[in-house]
Amino acid sequence: MNREKRAEIFRRLREANPNPTTELNYNSAFELLIAVILSAQATDVGVNKATARLFPLASTPQAILDLGEEGLKEHIKTIGLYNSKAKNIVATCRILLEEHGGQVPDNRKELEALPGVGRKTANVVLNTAFGQPTMAVDTHIFRVSNRTRIAPGKTVLEVEKKLLRYIPREFLQDAHHWLILHGRYTCIARKPRCGSCLIEDLCEYKNKNL
Repeated sequence: MNREKRAEIFRRLREANPNPTTELNYNSAFELLIAVILSAQATDVGVNKATARLFPLASTPQAILDLGEEGLKEHIKTIGLYNSKAKNIVATCRILLEEHGGQVPDNRKELEALPGVGRKTANVVLNTAFGQPTMAVDTHIFRVSNRTRIAPGKTVLEVEKKLLRYIPREFLQDAHHWLILHGRYTCIARKPRCGSCLIEDLCEYKNKNL
């Protein structure tokens, strides 16, 4: 896939959705961090249902520490892996208070040092909360990047690096949201909706479902 085709893909995605954002509900960088930790191997819908109960009661590191690990579990027990997530979130809140004045750090090194925060979670927080042009490659982005040939790669990190290199700078800030939404609703895993895809003529997938 050449540069002109990639640019046209993102022009169309931007025209269709000028201000894309995460489907996780949040009101602060801290709430976003907690929501993204909870979203591992879970749906955004499921996370939003849990945080709708949690955040009105505990939306700061101290408030979650006051809840305690068992209290937190009661609010997130509908989410997969909630035991380990509760443990990580409580540990993260303690570190945020002790080392960062209760604030979410705005750099990768300090974010990835938090329990339950890997590269993908850090990228989401850096992009969505702090406006940095990062690329959080989840299963949707990995699939879309390979299927369309926008940025084919065998590993998540390879795809991430290629996307950062190949996507024109003017689109980079919002690109990961466009790609996630495209993979979630159009370029779905089992049977892509190629007939209703706005970039179908630019996509280089060989087995289009037309």
